[in-house]
Amino acid sequence: MIDLAIAYRIYPGVSKMPAAFATDKYKLAAMCLRSFKEALGNLSVKIWALLDNCPCEYEELFRSSFDEDELEIVRLDGVGNLSTFARQLDLLTRQTDAELVYFAEDDYFYLPDALVKMVAFARAHPDVDFITPYDHPDSYNESSRYEKHRVMAYGDRHWRTATSTCLTFLASRRSLISVESTFRTYCKGNMDCPVWLALTEKAGLGDLRVHWHDTFRLKTWLKTWRWGFFQILFRRSYQLWSPVPSVATHMESPCLAPVIDWHTYFDRTLVGKT
Repeated sequence: MIDLAIAYRIYPGVSKMPAAFATDKYKLAAMCLRSFKEALGNLSVKIWALLDNCPCEYEELFRSSFDEDELEIVRLDGVGNLSTFARQLDLLTRQTDAELVYFAEDDYFYLPDALVKMVAFARAHPDVDFITPYDHPDSYNESSRYEKHRVMAYGDRHWRTATSTCLTFLASRRSLISVESTFRTYCKGNMDCPVWLALTEKAGLGDLRVHWHDTFRLKTWLKTWRWGFFQILFRRSYQLWSPVPSVATHMESPCLAPVIDWHTYFDRTLVGKT
């Protein structure tokens, strides 16, 4: 058995406005992948690199970062976001080498040993179903103060339950398989936030102070019921946990995780410091 099975999807286009290398996806990808490698510490891993219409230099990024027996390259011909997520689901539910699995996207930057801390937290708390590395700024929106959370201290972080995150996350393979059909609604046109709300919220979806706070929240609430009513009504709730402060950040400039001076870490990674 290995510590972690990883499906890492990457494509050569720049989306939104990254906080570094806004016009150079290769340099952004290289910086993020280097931070990801440092985040793994001494964990034993199997990683599938899903290269969606990527030039050959992207493959070399992975081959220079991981040993041959750790890495499997999956070349895809521009199939797009929904199909690459479906491929991640296929790979991580069918593999049997690890009980903990990780969905990775190419525009996340990690602190050193981030994944080591996430794996340790998951192993110490068997009731943990999912963990995001990202303390999402949405958790501090005005309406979010009405959401109910559990908080516990572990290691050098507090860990707090979250209602939603993006599609970079750690899961127990057992929990992932049990809700695979809910995640697959994303591949059919659902959004990430409604997927998570269907999994993590039940009574909480009835709190109008949260879900009817503004137009975006209302539309998300409606999508949650449209795509996730069976999960909400007939299946149990699942726990998604987030570290506070964050151990990684999405690279979209307005959405960097709070409290941490990320640009200092970007600079250290670029010059080879840890």
